[in-house]
Amino acid sequence: MYRQGDVWLKKIDDADLSAAKKVSPEVGRVILARGEMTGHHHSLSAEVAALYVLATGMRILNVLRQAKLAHQEHGEISLSPGQYEVGRQREYNPTEVWNVQD
Repeated sequence: MYRQGDVWLKKIDDADLSAAKKVSPEVGRVILARGEMTGHHHSLSAEVAALYVLATGMRILNVLRQAKLAHQEHGEISLSPGQYEVGRQREYNPTEVWNVQD
């Protein structure tokens, strides 16, 4: 498992992406999450990775070859080829659950 700020990635066995929706890159980058406070983003080059959303809402990052997950305020993370489930860290209290704001 990898964590970068409020984003986490978990390596998974290959998922069937044939019915998944591919998320369009932005200016050559695959954006996994954008900071609500700063606008900074967790992203990879679209040349080495693609992001898909399954019907269940699960997000899958397909990394084609060695890649670097970048963010303006966090250190880069090297990712090996394969598929990763993408999630956001959440906070909890007894009355509600919300995404961590980065």
